[in-house]
Amino acid sequence: MSDIAIRVDGLGKRYAIGAAARQSGQPRRIFDLLESLTGPQWSREETFWALQDVSFEIKHGEIVGVVGGNGAGKSTLLKILSRIVQPTAGCAEIHGRMGSLLEVGTGFHPDLTGRENIFMSGVMLGMRRSEVQRRFDEIVAFSGVERFLDTPIKRYSSGMQTRLGFSVAAYLEAEVLLIDEVLAVGDDEFQKRCLGKMKEVAVGGRTVLFISHNMNSVQALCTRAIWLDKGRLRADSTDVRHVAHEYLSGDVSSARGEWVNTSPDLNEAFIIPLRIRLIDPNGVVVSMPIANNVELTLELDVDVRQLAPGLIIGYILYAEDGQELWCSGQTDETRDNWPALHQGRLRLKTTIPPRLLNEGRYTIECVCGPCDRSSHFVPGARAATIQFEIQGGLSDSPYWTARRSGFLAPVRLWRVAQSSTQAPYGDS
Repeated sequence: MSDIAIRVDGLGKRYAIGAAARQSGQPRRIFDLLESLTGPQWSREETFWALQDVSFEIKHGEIVGVVGGNGAGKSTLLKILSRIVQPTAGCAEIHGRMGSLLEVGTGFHPDLTGRENIFMSGVMLGMRRSEVQRRFDEIVAFSGVERFLDTPIKRYSSGMQTRLGFSVAAYLEAEVLLIDEVLAVGDDEFQKRCLGKMKEVAVGGRTVLFISHNMNSVQALCTRAIWLDKGRLRADSTDVRHVAHEYLSGDVSSARGEWVNTSPDLNEAFIIPLRIRLIDPNGVVVSMPIANNVELTLELDVDVRQLAPGLIIGYILYAEDGQELWCSGQTDETRDNWPALHQGRLRLKTTIPPRLLNEGRYTIECVCGPCDRSSHFVPGARAATIQFEIQGGLSDSPYWTARRSGFLAPVRLWRVAQSSTQAPYGDS
């Protein structure tokens, strides 16, 4: 028997987009109505390659994480492997019984109960009723939906469907598991249980192909990482940490690490912010997300209209839930170390040190003006604002690959102060 579980060779998938995506023969009435409202639709044929020339092999027993930004082709890859979508070019083979969890409710019939869907899934995998019955109690216990087992699936919440779907995929002895980011629908406790179960499944010789945007989960679970970027294979390596770092540090088209003032004409303001940029050590505007172990530089370009005592140019850092973490300005240090301000345009820089912020999304809002009065640029709706995300790179320690508790995750140096020969605490 071959040791290859999944083989992908020159795989490509092309889609028609825009008006060209409408199939011929479809009723025109609704389209005609919409065109009367929006105007004629652009009808020139256009295509988009979701995947292009992707090749790799995965052996039995490997846990492989597939990473990449939105639109990278990850879900398309799993849909082709699951035989939901036909490829345009190349081929994809799976050797062994396959179970997949690609989106909430995948493979379930909405009008059947949870109990009926479990048995139906087993039959579709080629299992006998007695085999499904043998694993039935474990499936129900892991999913936690016992109370609703005889309720139609369409009545389940998305979290309940995800729990049951993963339980079915994990326990019905599929030899190859394909799992998309759908696990993010579950709560933290269930996600941890799922990751533990996937490790257990792989130790038993089964194969897992796992899509996730959570780099900590990928690093903790996977023995190999595949990075897709705009439909192409960017990296494929057993050095999962390196691939995760390169992905997190790479270009992301949705970067929001820069703000530019498009209407700076406020005559009564003392200071006008012109631009805010958060840049990496290479001088590139930060993409989302960025690793924790990278020093970030914040640049504030301002136009000082009037000099006055107590002028402050700085920022406030907020966590994702709006909690203020800290504020900082050019007057943080002693007066001798304040940067000299002058009328006109100038640029101030400061840094956000590495190994300080925990994983999560953060907002920086610019604050500038006299410290004893309100300014046009204070925290709120009209503030000059940028956002960034920290993910991965928390520590080189093998014990801190997951998000730590709290807002901050500092890595500090510890030493033994002295070698004590005294009796342990509590002994006399």
